[in-house]
Amino acid sequence: MTRWLLSDNCKGMKNLNDLKWPAKADFPFARPGFVYIGAAWLVTGLLFLVGWTVLGVLSACVATFVCWFFRDPDRVIPRDEGALVSPADGRVVVAERVETNDYVEGPCYQVSIFMNVFNVHVNRVPFTGVVERAQYFPGKFFNASLDKASKDNERNALVIRTEAGKLYGVVQIAGLIARRIVCKVKEGEDLTRGNRYGMICFGSRLDLYLPEDTAIAVKVGEKVSAGSSIVGYLK
Repeated sequence: MTRWLLSDNCKGMKNLNDLKWPAKADFPFARPGFVYIGAAWLVTGLLFLVGWTVLGVLSACVATFVCWFFRDPDRVIPRDEGALVSPADGRVVVAERVETNDYVEGPCYQVSIFMNVFNVHVNRVPFTGVVERAQYFPGKFFNASLDKASKDNERNALVIRTEAGKLYGVVQIAGLIARRIVCKVKEGEDLTRGNRYGMICFGSRLDLYLPEDTAIAVKVGEKVSAGSSIVGYLK
């Protein structure tokens, strides 16, 4: 896949296809949010222009929230050998061994991170490697904190091979409100730990499927930050 992977509800946003995510942010906001931010402030300006002050104030509050939602802060990436960083901000809702999954063969560890609307929604590469497979799955929009969201919801999966030859999966999952999955990678592309690679708009979930011998460093209920929190160590 050589383009932005977007949900069917986002087909009209073709301008996203040309966006690139720099290693260091050029702006305080994620670029996929520019269209939302611009639209929100345009509506606000029009409301004040026609003299609808109360609605204008309410619209300004909404526009401010949209700016805050699409914030894209830089992060300090750990340099620990073998450290696998969190792909998302949020709360760990699953941290367990599973026998099978749809992305990598055999038993592995699943770590799932739920993002609410107040979290930063820019996603980062968990560990350096090459994209072996990128696959989009259409689906439903259940609450992303539910276990069935991993299998039933709309999602986009990457399978990445590390330099040591190990495979792991990272899956962006749309939620009850989230209807925009953005992921700019292509098969065969080299990815670097901690770099930005996509986002999910307005609440969602990230699932990691890690080799069975990974030393997991998080537990259910723990809060993590994309790019800076260590979720485990690859051996």
